[in-house]
Amino acid sequence: MQKLIYIMLGSLLFMSCQSRKYKDVVYGQSAKKEDLKLNIFVPKNSENKKLPVLLFVHGGNWNSGNKDQYGFFGRNFAKKDVITVIPSYTLSPKANVDEMTTEIASAVKWVQNNISKYNGDAKNLFVTGHSAGAQLVASAVLNPKFGIDEQSIAGIILNDGAGIDMKDYLERNSPTSQDDYLATWSNDPKNWYQASPINFLDKNSPPFLIYVGTKTYQSIKTANEHFLKKLNEFQPDVKPIILNKGHIPMVLQYLWSGSDRFKETTDFMKKNRK
Repeated sequence: MQKLIYIMLGSLLFMSCQSRKYKDVVYGQSAKKEDLKLNIFVPKNSENKKLPVLLFVHGGNWNSGNKDQYGFFGRNFAKKDVITVIPSYTLSPKANVDEMTTEIASAVKWVQNNISKYNGDAKNLFVTGHSAGAQLVASAVLNPKFGIDEQSIAGIILNDGAGIDMKDYLERNSPTSQDDYLATWSNDPKNWYQASPINFLDKNSPPFLIYVGTKTYQSIKTANEHFLKKLNEFQPDVKPIILNKGHIPMVLQYLWSGSDRFKETTDFMKKNRK
């Protein structure tokens, strides 16, 4: 056991030596005028390069999670010559889904305006999220109310995305105080519609890479089925990558830099490079 601990610590040290971390960079302010921060992971020896950028939004049912829990994601992508940005956002019940999405949209705009200082190529900005994070980042890009030109995003990667057809889910499961859903979504179906990325897919939507777990929640399977059916009207060749995993293991697979997910993602980024 002690040997295993030494190996894990050594691996973490090795990964940290292969990237530079810029911690708690302020990208904006919340509705309550609190600083919003992000972490940036830059590959070592990135000078004089213009590297692709991946912005990752964590999940947690919109009321939990923390950007600092996902350093492994940034460090491992840095090993693949990808600059990774991981923003924080205000969680429910302190913020509703519209406020959270506004914050994520601000993070995307900050990256577009500032990532060149870190040797990133803003034209090749890809966005991704797990679970609730997938809904937030997809909504921020696809819904025009948040002010992002969807064609300025090179691609969207959804990892076991939750809430991507939330109006359909809440019409069948009215929100209650459980899991802070009333605070997050309200009782107004108009808000549910606005927060459901499926409703804003069109011919200008960025290319998609989609992962779904066979052991995930049924609500996520159903939402992804709906989403893919609508997406295929505009991107008929997109097929989900189905993995024999549960919901949390879908993001934990990024703990290991040898995971096939890294090659799939970097291949997707190369294919859709601008």
